[in-house]
Amino acid sequence: MSTKFGIQIEPQLGFSYKGVEQIALEGEKAGYHSVWSSDHFFLNDKSENRDCMEAWTLLAALASSTEKIKLGTLVTCNSYRHPAVLAKIAATVDTISNGRLFFGIGAGWKKIEYRAYGIPFPPLKARMDRLEEALQIIRLLWTKPKATFKGKYYQIKDALSAPKPVQKPMPPIMIGGSGEKRTLRMVAKYADYCNLWLTPDLNHKLQVLKDHCKAIGRDYDSVGKSLFASSGIFTTESEKELKEHLTKRSKRNNVPVQKLKEIFSKDAPGSWVGYPEELLERFRFLTDLGFDYFHIIFPGTDEDVLEASQAFANLVMKRV
Repeated sequence: MSTKFGIQIEPQLGFSYKGVEQIALEGEKAGYHSVWSSDHFFLNDKSENRDCMEAWTLLAALASSTEKIKLGTLVTCNSYRHPAVLAKIAATVDTISNGRLFFGIGAGWKKIEYRAYGIPFPPLKARMDRLEEALQIIRLLWTKPKATFKGKYYQIKDALSAPKPVQKPMPPIMIGGSGEKRTLRMVAKYADYCNLWLTPDLNHKLQVLKDHCKAIGRDYDSVGKSLFASSGIFTTESEKELKEHLTKRSKRNNVPVQKLKEIFSKDAPGSWVGYPEELLERFRFLTDLGFDYFHIIFPGTDEDVLEASQAFANLVMKRV
Protein backbone atom coordinates (compact mmCIF):
# COMPACT_ATOMS: atom_id res chain seq x y z
CA MET A 1 0.00 0.00 0.00
CA SER A 2 1.42 3.35 -1.07
CA THR A 3 1.12 6.03 1.62
CA LYS A 4 0.23 9.52 0.44
CA PHE A 5 0.58 12.86 2.22
CA GLY A 6 -1.22 16.09 1.45
CA ILE A 7 -0.70 19.60 2.81
CA GLN A 8 -3.94 21.12 4.06
CA ILE A 9 -4.28 24.90 3.68
CA GLU A 10 -6.87 26.85 5.68
CA PRO A 11 -7.30 30.13 3.74
CA GLN A 12 -9.53 31.43 6.56
CA LEU A 13 -6.41 31.77 8.74
CA GLY A 14 -5.06 34.55 6.51
CA PHE A 15 -2.78 32.97 3.92
CA SER A 16 -1.51 35.04 1.01
CA TYR A 17 -1.68 33.64 -2.52
CA LYS A 18 2.08 33.88 -3.03
CA GLY A 19 2.59 32.07 0.25
CA VAL A 20 0.28 29.21 -0.73
CA GLU A 21 1.82 29.01 -4.19
CA GLN A 22 5.29 28.65 -2.68
CA ILE A 23 4.06 25.98 -0.26
CA ALA A 24 2.58 24.05 -3.20
CA LEU A 25 5.67 24.41 -5.39
CA GLU A 26 8.05 23.37 -2.61
CA GLY A 27 5.69 20.61 -1.58
CA GLU A 28 5.77 19.30 -5.14
CA LYS A 29 9.57 19.19 -5.03
CA ALA A 30 9.57 17.52 -1.62
CA GLY A 31 7.34 14.67 -2.78
CA TYR A 32 3.95 15.55 -1.30
CA HIS A 33 1.14 13.88 -3.17
CA SER A 34 -1.28 16.80 -2.90
CA VAL A 35 -2.19 20.23 -1.58
CA TRP A 36 -5.71 20.88 -0.31
CA SER A 37 -7.86 23.87 0.52
CA SER A 38 -10.75 24.09 2.93
CA ASP A 39 -13.86 25.81 1.62
CA HIS A 40 -14.68 28.74 3.89
CA PHE A 41 -15.43 32.44 3.46
CA PHE A 42 -14.02 33.78 6.76
CA LEU A 43 -12.79 32.48 10.11
CA ASN A 44 -15.05 34.20 12.64
CA ASP A 45 -16.85 37.44 13.44
CA LYS A 46 -13.53 39.14 14.26
CA SER A 47 -12.07 38.56 10.79
CA GLU A 48 -12.75 41.89 9.08
CA ASN A 49 -9.10 42.33 8.19
CA ARG A 50 -8.06 38.70 7.72
CA ASP A 51 -7.91 37.60 4.08
CA CYS A 52 -9.63 34.35 3.10
CA MET A 53 -9.24 33.22 -0.51
CA GLU A 54 -12.10 31.34 -2.17
CA ALA A 55 -11.20 27.66 -2.46
CA TRP A 56 -11.96 26.87 -6.10
CA THR A 57 -10.41 30.07 -7.42
CA LEU A 58 -7.29 29.25 -5.41
CA LEU A 59 -7.13 25.71 -6.82
CA ALA A 60 -7.52 27.00 -10.38
CA ALA A 61 -4.56 29.31 -9.88
CA LEU A 62 -2.46 26.52 -8.35
CA ALA A 63 -3.41 24.23 -11.22
CA SER A 64 -1.78 26.69 -13.57
CA SER A 65 1.42 27.20 -11.58
CA THR A 66 2.15 23.59 -10.53
CA GLU A 67 2.90 20.54 -12.66
CA LYS A 68 2.60 17.28 -10.73
CA ILE A 69 1.07 17.76 -7.31
CA LYS A 70 -2.60 16.79 -6.90
CA LEU A 71 -5.10 19.48 -5.91
CA GLY A 72 -8.15 19.04 -3.75
CA THR A 73 -10.85 20.50 -1.54
CA LEU A 74 -11.08 19.18 1.99
CA VAL A 75 -13.90 19.61 1.78
CA THR A 76 -16.02 21.76 -0.49
CA CYS A 77 -19.37 22.67 1.05
CA ASN A 78 -22.21 21.34 -1.08
CA SER A 79 -24.57 24.10 0.09
CA TYR A 80 -22.44 26.97 -1.21
CA ARG A 81 -22.90 26.16 -4.92
CA HIS A 82 -25.59 24.42 -6.93
CA PRO A 83 -24.23 20.92 -7.65
CA ALA A 84 -24.48 21.39 -11.42
CA VAL A 85 -22.40 24.56 -11.16
CA LEU A 86 -19.97 22.81 -8.81
CA ALA A 87 -19.58 19.95 -11.30
CA LYS A 88 -18.68 22.49 -14.00
CA ILE A 89 -16.18 24.28 -11.72
CA ALA A 90 -14.50 21.03 -10.71
CA ALA A 91 -14.28 19.74 -14.28
CA THR A 92 -12.65 23.03 -15.28
CA VAL A 93 -10.02 22.71 -12.54
CA ASP A 94 -9.36 19.12 -13.61
CA THR A 95 -8.90 20.36 -17.17
CA ILE A 96 -6.55 23.21 -16.21
CA SER A 97 -4.47 20.84 -14.09
CA ASN A 98 -4.45 18.10 -16.76
CA GLY A 99 -6.17 15.59 -14.51
CA ARG A 100 -4.87 16.42 -11.04
CA LEU A 101 -8.11 17.17 -9.17
CA PHE A 102 -9.15 15.22 -6.06
CA PHE A 103 -12.77 16.11 -5.32
CA GLY A 104 -13.51 16.33 -1.60
CA ILE A 105 -17.08 17.21 -0.59
CA GLY A 106 -19.20 17.45 2.54
CA ALA A 107 -22.66 18.56 3.64
CA GLY A 108 -21.54 21.82 5.27
CA TRP A 109 -21.60 22.87 8.90
CA LYS A 110 -20.34 26.42 9.54
CA LYS A 111 -23.56 28.19 10.40
CA ILE A 112 -21.99 31.65 10.81
CA GLU A 113 -20.96 31.64 7.14
CA TYR A 114 -24.38 30.55 5.92
CA ARG A 115 -26.06 33.31 7.90
CA ALA A 116 -23.58 36.01 6.88
CA TYR A 117 -23.87 35.18 3.16
CA GLY A 118 -27.62 34.70 3.16
CA ILE A 119 -27.41 30.98 2.39
CA PRO A 120 -30.20 28.87 3.94
CA PHE A 121 -28.97 26.61 6.74
CA PRO A 122 -31.40 23.69 6.90
CA PRO A 123 -31.33 20.95 9.55
CA LEU A 124 -28.66 18.27 9.25
CA LYS A 125 -30.95 15.70 7.66
CA ALA A 126 -31.88 18.08 4.86
CA ARG A 127 -28.21 18.98 4.29
CA MET A 128 -27.36 15.29 4.07
CA ASP A 129 -30.27 14.69 1.66
CA ARG A 130 -28.98 17.52 -0.51
CA LEU A 131 -25.47 16.08 -0.45
CA GLU A 132 -26.70 12.69 -1.66
CA GLU A 133 -28.63 14.27 -4.51
CA ALA A 134 -25.62 16.45 -5.37
CA LEU A 135 -23.30 13.44 -5.62
CA GLN A 136 -25.63 11.81 -8.12
CA ILE A 137 -25.90 14.98 -10.22
CA ILE A 138 -22.15 15.60 -10.26
CA ARG A 139 -21.36 12.05 -11.31
CA LEU A 140 -23.96 12.24 -14.10
CA LEU A 141 -22.63 15.55 -15.42
CA TRP A 142 -19.06 14.23 -15.41
CA THR A 143 -19.89 11.07 -17.34
CA LYS A 144 -23.00 11.58 -19.51
CA PRO A 145 -23.44 13.64 -22.72
CA LYS A 146 -26.69 14.99 -21.27
CA ALA A 147 -27.86 14.63 -17.70
CA THR A 148 -31.35 14.65 -16.21
CA PHE A 149 -32.10 14.31 -12.53
CA LYS A 150 -35.24 15.03 -10.56
CA GLY A 151 -34.79 15.08 -6.81
CA LYS A 152 -36.52 16.70 -3.89
CA TYR A 153 -34.01 19.56 -3.74
CA TYR A 154 -32.24 19.63 -7.10
CA GLN A 155 -33.46 19.14 -10.65
CA ILE A 156 -31.58 19.27 -13.94
CA LYS A 157 -32.92 18.47 -17.40
CA ASP A 158 -30.86 17.63 -20.46
CA ALA A 159 -27.97 19.45 -18.81
CA LEU A 160 -24.77 19.76 -20.84
CA SER A 161 -21.41 19.92 -19.17
CA ALA A 162 -18.29 20.15 -21.30
CA PRO A 163 -15.41 19.84 -21.00
CA LYS A 164 -15.61 16.59 -19.14
CA PRO A 165 -12.93 15.94 -16.54
CA VAL A 166 -9.61 14.75 -17.90
CA GLN A 167 -9.63 11.85 -15.42
CA LYS A 168 -11.80 8.97 -16.59
CA PRO A 169 -14.39 8.06 -15.69
CA MET A 170 -14.16 10.97 -13.23
CA PRO A 171 -11.89 12.57 -10.61
CA PRO A 172 -11.64 10.58 -7.38
CA ILE A 173 -14.31 11.56 -4.86
CA MET A 174 -13.62 11.91 -1.16
CA ILE A 175 -16.44 12.43 1.34
CA GLY A 176 -15.54 14.08 4.62
CA GLY A 177 -17.23 13.09 7.86
CA SER A 178 -17.88 10.06 10.03
CA GLY A 179 -21.65 9.96 10.48
CA GLU A 180 -22.50 6.29 10.70
CA LYS A 181 -26.01 6.19 9.22
CA ARG A 182 -25.62 8.58 6.28
CA THR A 183 -22.05 9.79 5.62
CA LEU A 184 -20.28 6.44 5.70
CA ARG A 185 -23.11 4.86 3.72
CA MET A 186 -22.64 7.54 1.04
CA VAL A 187 -18.91 6.81 1.03
CA ALA A 188 -19.62 3.15 0.32
CA LYS A 189 -22.11 4.05 -2.42
CA TYR A 190 -20.52 7.01 -4.21
CA ALA A 191 -16.94 7.74 -3.12
CA ASP A 192 -13.41 6.55 -3.71
CA TYR A 193 -12.22 7.71 -0.27
CA CYS A 194 -13.55 8.38 3.18
CA ASN A 195 -11.97 11.12 5.27
CA LEU A 196 -11.97 10.60 9.02
CA TRP A 197 -10.53 12.23 12.13
CA LEU A 198 -8.45 10.51 14.77
CA THR A 199 -10.95 9.65 17.51
CA PRO A 200 -11.09 6.94 20.20
CA ASP A 201 -13.73 5.04 18.17
CA LEU A 202 -11.79 5.02 14.89
CA ASN A 203 -11.82 1.22 14.64
CA HIS A 204 -15.58 1.26 15.13
CA LYS A 205 -16.03 3.82 12.33
CA LEU A 206 -14.03 1.62 9.97
CA GLN A 207 -16.20 -1.36 10.90
CA VAL A 208 -19.34 0.67 10.15
CA LEU A 209 -17.91 1.52 6.74
CA LYS A 210 -17.12 -2.14 6.17
CA ASP A 211 -20.71 -3.07 7.04
CA HIS A 212 -22.08 -0.48 4.59
CA CYS A 213 -19.83 -1.85 1.86
CA LYS A 214 -21.00 -5.37 2.56
CA ALA A 215 -24.65 -4.29 2.43
CA ILE A 216 -24.29 -2.92 -1.12
CA GLY A 217 -21.86 -5.56 -2.36
CA ARG A 218 -18.78 -3.35 -2.54
CA ASP A 219 -15.27 -4.49 -1.72
CA TYR A 220 -14.29 -2.67 1.48
CA ASP A 221 -10.66 -2.62 0.39
CA SER A 222 -11.61 -0.63 -2.73
CA VAL A 223 -12.47 2.35 -0.49
CA GLY A 224 -9.42 4.45 0.30
CA LYS A 225 -8.99 5.47 3.93
CA SER A 226 -7.92 9.06 4.51
CA LEU A 227 -7.21 10.70 7.85
CA PHE A 228 -7.27 14.40 8.64
CA ALA A 229 -4.29 15.12 10.93
CA SER A 230 -5.48 18.45 12.24
CA SER A 231 -3.58 19.15 15.43
CA GLY A 232 -0.94 21.29 13.77
CA ILE A 233 1.85 18.83 13.07
CA PHE A 234 5.38 19.82 13.96
CA THR A 235 8.57 17.80 14.16
CA THR A 236 12.24 18.50 14.78
CA GLU A 237 15.34 16.69 15.95
CA SER A 238 16.29 19.67 18.12
CA GLU A 239 15.25 19.68 21.78
CA LYS A 240 15.61 23.47 21.83
CA GLU A 241 13.36 23.96 18.78
CA LEU A 242 10.72 21.61 20.18
CA LYS A 243 10.62 23.46 23.50
CA GLU A 244 10.39 26.81 21.73
CA HIS A 245 7.56 25.57 19.54
CA LEU A 246 5.56 24.17 22.46
CA THR A 247 6.08 27.36 24.47
CA LYS A 248 4.91 29.51 21.55
CA ARG A 249 1.77 27.46 21.02
CA SER A 250 1.10 27.35 24.74
CA LYS A 251 1.08 31.14 24.93
CA ARG A 252 -0.95 31.57 21.73
CA ASN A 253 -3.64 29.10 22.80
CA ASN A 254 -3.50 29.88 26.53
CA VAL A 255 -3.02 26.17 27.26
CA PRO A 256 -0.25 24.80 29.53
CA VAL A 257 2.55 22.98 27.73
CA GLN A 258 1.82 19.71 29.51
CA LYS A 259 -1.83 19.89 28.50
CA LEU A 260 -0.78 20.51 24.89
CA LYS A 261 1.43 17.43 24.97
CA GLU A 262 -1.54 15.39 26.19
CA ILE A 263 -3.73 16.73 23.39
CA PHE A 264 -1.12 15.95 20.74
CA SER A 265 -0.60 12.39 22.00
CA LYS A 266 -4.18 11.27 22.73
CA ASP A 267 -6.17 8.57 20.91
CA ALA A 268 -3.19 6.74 19.36
CA PRO A 269 0.43 5.80 20.07
CA GLY A 270 3.04 8.47 19.35
CA SER A 271 2.18 12.12 18.85
CA TRP A 272 1.38 14.80 16.27
CA VAL A 273 4.05 17.09 17.72
CA GLY A 274 7.48 15.90 18.76
CA TYR A 275 10.61 14.14 17.59
CA PRO A 276 10.43 12.23 14.29
CA GLU A 277 10.18 8.82 15.97
CA GLU A 278 7.08 9.95 17.89
CA LEU A 279 5.31 10.90 14.66
CA LEU A 280 6.52 7.78 12.86
CA GLU A 281 5.05 5.63 15.63
CA ARG A 282 1.67 7.28 15.09
CA PHE A 283 1.67 6.98 11.32
CA ARG A 284 2.74 3.35 11.46
CA PHE A 285 -0.15 2.63 13.81
CA LEU A 286 -2.59 4.32 11.43
CA THR A 287 -1.26 2.63 8.31
CA ASP A 288 -1.68 -0.70 10.10
CA LEU A 289 -5.38 0.20 10.48
CA GLY A 290 -5.61 0.61 6.72
CA PHE A 291 -5.12 4.35 6.25
CA ASP A 292 -3.13 5.23 3.15
CA TYR A 293 -3.74 8.99 2.85
CA PHE A 294 -2.92 11.67 5.42
CA HIS A 295 -3.91 15.33 5.21
CA ILE A 296 -1.62 17.46 7.31
CA ILE A 297 -2.30 20.85 8.85
CA PHE A 298 0.92 22.59 9.80
CA PRO A 299 0.70 25.41 12.37
CA GLY A 300 0.86 29.05 11.32
CA THR A 301 0.58 30.58 7.87
CA ASP A 302 2.82 31.10 4.85
CA GLU A 303 6.47 30.91 6.03
CA ASP A 304 5.66 28.83 9.14
CA VAL A 305 3.80 26.22 7.10
CA LEU A 306 6.47 26.19 4.42
CA GLU A 307 9.20 25.53 6.98
CA ALA A 308 7.21 22.93 8.94
CA SER A 309 6.11 21.07 5.80
CA GLN A 310 9.68 20.80 4.56
CA ALA A 311 10.92 19.53 7.92
CA PHE A 312 8.12 16.93 8.04
CA ALA A 313 8.93 15.76 4.51
CA ASN A 314 12.59 15.28 5.33
CA LEU A 315 12.25 13.81 8.82
CA VAL A 316 9.02 11.78 8.68
CA MET A 317 7.24 11.51 5.33
CA LYS A 318 10.07 9.80 3.48
CA ARG A 319 10.34 7.20 6.25
CA VAL A 320 6.69 6.14 6.51
